[in-house]
Amino acid sequence: MTRFTIASFNVKNLIEAEEEYYRFEEYTPEEYAWKRAWLADQLLTMNADVVCFQEIFSEAALRDVVIETDELGQSANDAVIPDRSKRYARKAIFRKLAYEPYTEAGLAFAPNSFDGGPGQRRPGVAVLSRFGFVGAPEIIQDLPEPLTVPFSDLDGSDGGSYQVKRLSRPILKVRIPLGSETVTVFNCHLKSKLGELPRPEGAVFPPAADLVNYDPATRAMGSLRSALRRMAEAWVLRSAVLKELEAGNPVMVLGDFNDSEHAVSSEIISGEAPFKNYAWMRRHDAQTRRDRYSDAENDIIQEKISKVRLYSAEKLFVKKSLRDMVYTSAFGGVFESIDQILMSRHFLPEFAGKIGEMEYFSVLNDHLTDGSHPEAPYNKLASDHGQIMAHMVLGDPDG
Repeated sequence: MTRFTIASFNVKNLIEAEEEYYRFEEYTPEEYAWKRAWLADQLLTMNADVVCFQEIFSEAALRDVVIETDELGQSANDAVIPDRSKRYARKAIFRKLAYEPYTEAGLAFAPNSFDGGPGQRRPGVAVLSRFGFVGAPEIIQDLPEPLTVPFSDLDGSDGGSYQVKRLSRPILKVRIPLGSETVTVFNCHLKSKLGELPRPEGAVFPPAADLVNYDPATRAMGSLRSALRRMAEAWVLRSAVLKELEAGNPVMVLGDFNDSEHAVSSEIISGEAPFKNYAWMRRHDAQTRRDRYSDAENDIIQEKISKVRLYSAEKLFVKKSLRDMVYTSAFGGVFESIDQILMSRHFLPEFAGKIGEMEYFSVLNDHLTDGSHPEAPYNKLASDHGQIMAHMVLGDPDG
């Protein structure tokens, strides 16, 4: 039996001091030291075996955080873990309290192919694994062939198309050895909800960005463009997930989806939820009103859909613990979960072919402040996301 923890952590713009990442945005040496210390404290508190990071501008800055985390962890071990000469040293509580350093851990970093110069930087993603990796990590961002989404009008005529040539941020795919299993992990950061506003040639900024001369129609169209891009990116991720599932590989997807669990982009990634029973549904090729799917066909449909679905760790936790809310984001008075952990049915307790299951789900969100809060301008030193972690066990937890 193997236990491990896997977490998602949007660090909010991690880069070294005096490096302008967005226009007019950078950290002073003191701010960077404070941010690095805060991130290290969060990472120490999580003490996760696998961490999927988002908004990483610099691999070196992330390594700085990991080093500081190890230093904090070693100090904590020295203070609270008894040496082996003590007769009570083997008690389980000390195993749980002990921090395991990331000294031998693997770190995979996916830079953003959109990354530019000062003021025009674009963040990537990273995965830290105490178990290392199987094979080389893979980066999905620049598509070998453009994704073209065709549309048709309600009358069946051509409705144009939407095309994506590369993703706004990379998707990082790694394979992690866990006991006798190898699990494929995807780390993603889908397109934000910020609207894509048109900027005329030669203009310094998009006219609709001028809030004094508020243009609601153009801004709404910008939100539409952003949502289309986010959903297209979700489909690219879903396609990569399906290849792994069709090969029989256990899959976990983590990251900042920039949408809640019930949003369209999340549904695209996880796959459609099956109906309770298809035997009542009229067939797709019905010739009479009595032509419905049979019970045998219902079983076939249920299996085909369930085989390629992903399941929300948050939802499994709510079902298991009878809790009713988890949130990882607070903005404009709205609290929601936009950071998620999804897993294939290999980890469902009720699945006959399971390899393990989730024992617990935890979230660190006490640092979140609403965007209108007086302290919010200083929130760049912490993160504007909660950190989520799934506590997993492979094998039979009761065995």
